[in-house]
Amino acid sequence: MDWIERLNKAVNYIEENITEEIDFTRAAKIACCSTYHFQRMFAYMSGTPLSEYIRRRRMTLAAADLQDAGAKILDIALKYGYSSPTAFNRAFQNVHGITPSAAKKEGAPLKSFPPVSFQITIKGVEEMNYRIESKEAFRIIGVSEPLSKEIEQNFHVVPEMWQKAAADGTIPALAQMMDREPLGLLGVSACHDDEDWRYYLAVSSSKELTGNLEEYHVPAATWAIFSGSGTNRSIQELEQRIVTEWLPGSGYEYGDAPDIEVYLNADPDNAKFEVWIPVTRKE
Repeated sequence: MDWIERLNKAVNYIEENITEEIDFTRAAKIACCSTYHFQRMFAYMSGTPLSEYIRRRRMTLAAADLQDAGAKILDIALKYGYSSPTAFNRAFQNVHGITPSAAKKEGAPLKSFPPVSFQITIKGVEEMNYRIESKEAFRIIGVSEPLSKEIEQNFHVVPEMWQKAAADGTIPALAQMMDREPLGLLGVSACHDDEDWRYYLAVSSSKELTGNLEEYHVPAATWAIFSGSGTNRSIQELEQRIVTEWLPGSGYEYGDAPDIEVYLNADPDNAKFEVWIPVTRKE
């Protein structure tokens, strides 16, 4: 089964259970990838984080329910998973711009967010430079922070971590300990479904741990390695292109290993970097 088809089946699961608690892990298994990679694919391809998509869909359906003259706001709030009327009111206003009570009035302006459906769109205007490499497991050392399993909550964690590491001398100290490939500062998203998710700012090294440094062993895997240059925004754009343009027609799908960003120089305004995506051949 094509992975785009599997992704749509995961969306169908979400729609069929929209009034229940959505199990992101189950949705990811339907899509045949990790929870982390499922959320990344969904956000890059739809332009909306998964949790935000679910909220919009629930509020779209809640607005339709409120048009029923006999509907009670509290009952609708409970139907869509809000035990607190205040929380439901806030979520509804964030989507529609009006309160649930105002939405019950005839002629109330409402918004509708239909179910998403994925398909392959041929783009390919710009070239993408990549190589496929199989590598043995390797050890990294550095500092880490826990990540939320709803990945949009982590948008502030990682940049703040890099800023702190630059200010307190961690980055130059790590650079001195680098002695193994890949040679560069590494951003490693270790997000296995059966473990706590963590982000490592690290280097590949055989050196002993000192101070507050930690170690992590990146598992053996096959990687699609993409090269690029520019700012932090450039690397995000490259990651989006990998998911939306390269992956659908590549003959590969996500493997079970961390995503890795390799920063090859220290210039934030003109960085040279690589993005490592774990891949397996499609069956």
